[in-house]
Amino acid sequence: MARKTYVVDTNVILHDAQSLVNFGPHDVVIPGNVIEELDRIKRFNDEMGRNARQAMRFVDRMGASGNLQAGILLEGGSKLRVVLESPQIKAKEFTLTPDRTRYKFFCTVYDLKEKGEDVVIVSKDSITRIIAETIGIATQNYATSKEYFSTLYRGIQTLDVQKKLIDEFYKDGHIELPKEEKFSPNEFCILKSAEGSSAICRVDSKRAKLVPLAHINKDLWGIKPKNVEQKCAIDLLLDDNIKLVTFVGQAGTGKTLLALAAGLRKVFDEGVYSRIIITRSVIPVGKDIGYLPGTKEEKLRAWMGAFYDNLEYICGTSKDKELGAETQKWIVESNKLQVEAITYMRGRSIANSYIIIDEAQNLTPHEMKTLISRVGPNTKVIVLGDPTQIDNAYLDSDSNGLVYLIAKMKKYHLYGNIFFKQTERSELAALASEVL
Repeated sequence: MARKTYVVDTNVILHDAQSLVNFGPHDVVIPGNVIEELDRIKRFNDEMGRNARQAMRFVDRMGASGNLQAGILLEGGSKLRVVLESPQIKAKEFTLTPDRTRYKFFCTVYDLKEKGEDVVIVSKDSITRIIAETIGIATQNYATSKEYFSTLYRGIQTLDVQKKLIDEFYKDGHIELPKEEKFSPNEFCILKSAEGSSAICRVDSKRAKLVPLAHINKDLWGIKPKNVEQKCAIDLLLDDNIKLVTFVGQAGTGKTLLALAAGLRKVFDEGVYSRIIITRSVIPVGKDIGYLPGTKEEKLRAWMGAFYDNLEYICGTSKDKELGAETQKWIVESNKLQVEAITYMRGRSIANSYIIIDEAQNLTPHEMKTLISRVGPNTKVIVLGDPTQIDNAYLDSDSNGLVYLIAKMKKYHLYGNIFFKQTERSELAALASEVL
């Protein structure tokens, strides 16, 4: 295999601080403008700032053991180089403003190509890749932690079976797993026959059987399932043996409502967990309005509006509206419903808790790992998101932490997933999800 020269863009390092060691037996080049951008970003107190600092420390350690300009051999046979752009280089093949950072980046790339190196630009920025392709330079998206949303594990499958098999399921309370089909632990099956009979069941991987939903007839603080997906979701939420649950779906499918209602039941009614912790990615949609005043809790309340809306709706299901308002006030003042910023989750060990992570599609795979690894004993984690609505500039529907989590966890018995397709919020919301 011919040795290539991979020129790494800033956004790749900000996405994954370990990216520099993931290119195998090839040359890895960091242009000078990338070093400058990392130096500017390293002061930020967020995940990008952390990744910038971590990458710079790594490059600094490598520099102490050799000459970065000549190249330093890394494990796996790759060679790391830092290449500063030459002011004499005139890239005639493209027209960019000379004072732009992208111009400096391409000057470095073009110089390496002119010297005969087999150059490949690695960037998560589509504009950079488009420009590179127009001047004849190969590109690729950084995809080490990439899964594919189009083939994402759905958590539910439909099987066409004979009616006698469905009759056997209702009679015995279980049936053997069909050997010709592939199943994941805690996956749901909708059995259908040509005669019109059907059954909903779940995979019991330890017994190698399809079993009934244990909690199919239970409501959650007045919330009842409106479709098959929601019935299956409730079964996962109320099963204390399943420690990690993911819900994927568009707005209005009931992800947040069901997760919160199940948390209220587990904390306030059954006492399985001592508190509900709600956290989410705080990346704004549209133009940011700037800093918010007040304490951490007051700042976060603006971001957690969806949960407070759902809490109000759940408490409002009571026929006695005054009693519902009192219940909501009691829950908020109980200190058993806590909101937390993802920024402050690092380093914690969270026990005896019911954790809801919202807008998880805006998290990187590393951020997702950091959050899930905070879990202590007797803790359940519910992860919610929609990979088709990503606000993080460095992620897409395939590279985000939610899709990554589902792909990696689907084979384990502690995990369950539901992909919601049916919007239940309102007729208008359903129409908007379908046609807009």
